[in-house]
Amino acid sequence: MSENVLITVFLKHQQDKNLGEINAKLDEGEFWADFPPDGIEVVSWYVMMGIGQVATLSVPPGRLREVNLAIEKKAWGAFSTEFYPTYDFRPVQEKLRADAKAKRSG
Repeated sequence: MSENVLITVFLKHQQDKNLGEINAKLDEGEFWADFPPDGIEVVSWYVMMGIGQVATLSVPPGRLREVNLAIEKKAWGAFSTEFYPTYDFRPVQEKLRADAKAKRSG
């Protein structure tokens, strides 16, 4: 079992900037070259239309500060951010669904 923690990062587009301005700010800060820091696994990364981007990262607990600093140094001004501890609920959901179907059919 991994000792890493999952962190979901909401990268909300700054609403006062258009996409060109956001991309220019990210390029200026070399965001795409440096985020996430080397060795941090991207579990998923989605665009949420009208909101921005949502990335889930697998992070060794001792490197959490490094991830936070990378966001502060590279993304601020293009995104406002929120961080959430996360866990994979899919196996639990799949078991609950299977149990519920078995109970229904009887």
